[in-house]
Amino acid sequence: MREVLPELLDWWRAGRTVGVGTVVATFESSPRPPGAAMLVGPDGEAVGSVSGGCVEGAVYELAEQVVASGSPVLQRYGVSDESAYAVGLTCGGILDVWVEKVSPQTWPDLGDLAADIEAGRPVAVATVVAHPDPARLGRRLTLHPAGGAATGGANTRHTGSLGTERIDEAVADDALGLLAAGRSGTLEYGPEGERRGEGMRVFVSTFAPKPRMLVFGAIDFAAAVARVGAFLGFHVTVCDARPIFATASRFPEADEVVVEWPHRFLRAEVAEGRVDERTVICVLTHDPKFDVPLLEIALRLPAVGYVGAMGSRRTHDDRVKRLREEGLTDVELARLASPIGLDLGARTPEETAVSIAAEIIALRWGGQGERLGELAGPIHHPE
Repeated sequence: MREVLPELLDWWRAGRTVGVGTVVATFESSPRPPGAAMLVGPDGEAVGSVSGGCVEGAVYELAEQVVASGSPVLQRYGVSDESAYAVGLTCGGILDVWVEKVSPQTWPDLGDLAADIEAGRPVAVATVVAHPDPARLGRRLTLHPAGGAATGGANTRHTGSLGTERIDEAVADDALGLLAAGRSGTLEYGPEGERRGEGMRVFVSTFAPKPRMLVFGAIDFAAAVARVGAFLGFHVTVCDARPIFATASRFPEADEVVVEWPHRFLRAEVAEGRVDERTVICVLTHDPKFDVPLLEIALRLPAVGYVGAMGSRRTHDDRVKRLREEGLTDVELARLASPIGLDLGARTPEETAVSIAAEIIALRWGGQGERLGELAGPIHHPE
């Protein structure tokens, strides 16, 4: 939804009606994740994608029908043995698409949601996409945690309702968990919110702040890593203790450039709660006076997505020796990706940045960094 929100908001503010198709569940090798969305505008415009081209035509037609009828539809797309020529995904995957009509009348607080997203405030939207009672379909509950993605209870502002207080409470707890993890997905309950029941499916679309990429070392490799990090959707910070190198003009793609000793900056960010399991840390200084105190903090963090350090194998061996002398254990050292990146044969800063990004992606999704043409099985790894 995030990528099509500007166009949706423009039509919404103009009082127009839009057909919206959203991926709410995927199975096997589906090309787009839950939350991917496609709009069918009031004048027939198509914006966004739910499958990379496989079923967009069918979703477009269904969205037109939903706008005309006003009744939302949950539709599954995929080729089955019984319907081998039905509209499906050439990759062999299956996806569920929720198609609804969106207007100021059907979604009155969309503007508030957009404001939260624009400001970087965490927010989650739970929508009933399946229920024995058709009147429940399309009901929404929006959660605005006041103290962060994982904060709930009295600190979370609720707007809307899924039908009853019991349902709202059950879904709110689970939705906040998804929001804290930065994931969107479908949850299943009994018709009245029973946790072990079946019959009601609720899609939770989460809009967490961008994950952070902390790049330490204001060198040419850092500029390339910042560019790739921004491209991948990270909020990128470049930090270096040397003011002559750590300048915004040298790192235009970075969201912020900080002049500070790396370990001091990281310690302060941890104390402020701005480092979590989605944060990636790239240590590019390969200088022990910067690296060792920084990595001593980073590798002991209870939750961080990735810690990688640049340097030759000789530099790596010396770094590990120094870290052991500081008391780091084998378990803590095993979290260090060093030398940083995958073996792509990279030489230039840009190629090296791609290899670092490839390692981050592989670790996130469980990939092995091997050539797909030499493997069998699904291309896309499950969440």
